Amino acid sequence: MSAPTSTSAGSTSVTPAPTAPGALPLIGHAHRLARDPLPFITSLHEHGSVVRIRIGPTPAYVVTDPALTREVLVTDAAHYAKGGKIIDALRMFFGDGLATVADGDTHLRNRRLVQPMFNKAHIADRGALMIEQVRNAVGAWPAGVPRDVYADMNEVALSTFLVALFGADLPGHLEGEFVTLMPEIMKGAIRQTILPPWVTRLPLPANRAHADRVARLRALIDQAIDHHGVRSPGKGPSGGTAPAEGVAPGAEAAGCPHAAGRRQDQGGLFKTLLTAEDPLTRQQLQDEAITLLTGAIETTGTTLAWTLYEITQNSEVEKRLREELAAVCGDRPLRYDDIGRLTYARQVLYESIRKYGPAWMVTRTATRDIELGGHRIPEGADVVWSPYLHQHDTRSFPDPDTFDPDRWTPERAPAARGSFLAFGDGRRKCIGENFAWAELQIILAGVLGTWPRFTLTSRPPRAQAVVTVKPDVLTMAYHPRAAPETEPGA
Repeated sequence: MSAPTSTSAGSTSVTPAPTAPGALPLIGHAHRLARDPLPFITSLHEHGSVVRIRIGPTPAYVVTDPALTREVLVTDAAHYAKGGKIIDALRMFFGDGLATVADGDTHLRNRRLVQPMFNKAHIADRGALMIEQVRNAVGAWPAGVPRDVYADMNEVALSTFLVALFGADLPGHLEGEFVTLMPEIMKGAIRQTILPPWVTRLPLPANRAHADRVARLRALIDQAIDHHGVRSPGKGPSGGTAPAEGVAPGAEAAGCPHAAGRRQDQGGLFKTLLTAEDPLTRQQLQDEAITLLTGAIETTGTTLAWTLYEITQNSEVEKRLREELAAVCGDRPLRYDDIGRLTYARQVLYESIRKYGPAWMVTRTATRDIELGGHRIPEGADVVWSPYLHQHDTRSFPDPDTFDPDRWTPERAPAARGSFLAFGDGRRKCIGENFAWAELQIILAGVLGTWPRFTLTSRPPRAQAVVTVKPDVLTMAYHPRAAPETEPGA
């Protein structure tokens, strides 16, 4: 553990952190964070292992050494609380969900309650339903029509997660509203993280619209909870015997191939929270659902959008992906137990996450004066760590702007893992990492298995740093396999 900072006269063991160049009066480095945030954040390791920046008049300390980031997240985590300007802004939307709730007993209790939702057995139970949802969604895209890839990936990720979270029998109108609301809510949440807090409290039309959407989202979550929490298992609304949850009337009699999987669904992952011995309050259930839904969209959708873009730019990557999928599945549809055999697909997804974040700046708050890497961090200061920075550091990832899935082969991966922090580390590490990998591979396999060819129809996208690193523009057209040419006279 780091020793407390010495303040005695003549002490030379702890020095002030170097300040990044280019600060302007009043606004500090805010102009760099607004104008070119990714080049700015990745340049900071040139100035030291801990670098002081100013966001307006407020100082923040950016950790550029992954070993020191591990101190912040793991070794000395008790002295770096979940907080800072970004977390404070997101808390207005998430409430006290796992991503934003303060460290302490509430966080530990809620994490213990939520953890069983994301163990591998629970995820596997939903695998067939998720695969079916992806197949239906991706197969409904019209052939040859340019589509917004980022929007598509967010929508597919959300609809797939809704099936896993609330079960296969979520009423259609609820799913439709979730899919419509969430992108607009995310835009509002991002706006609130960028603007000064006093602006977000003004009675402006944009602020009122965002508040109304969040209120509607909470009402939808209540309806989804009540849909599974009020009705007795095995009973229909009128008290008669109902089909098993998630099974359409007559599906079993018709021999529906997915009926057995749906009978086992039991209301989705969220059922775990609804039936816990120490249940959460309704407000806490809403907060956790919002946190989970947002994570399902913003990070998963962003990663998949960039992955599809990189596939269009790397014919050898696409060839290897399609060959692997064909070798594993042959002519049959994907099954959940196939995922573990799609090793190259996982390397491709690892490299997409490595290259594009997806998070680029995360904050903690120092709870006391403390030493970090030989520099004094004052109590109450924001401490910034950046997965994007670590994952673009040439010391860990040579030629970091090159998309190279073979970085993640068994021979090369161990050296890189210490700097791969996309899911965080320590007690606040992303609780849904196992689910994220499963969902990413299911959706990627679904797109590749449905569409033999897809082509970029926009200019190459530029990375845009907001909460995640998203493409500023990205459209593609999806094409079926070309029909074989008919011989003349045949």
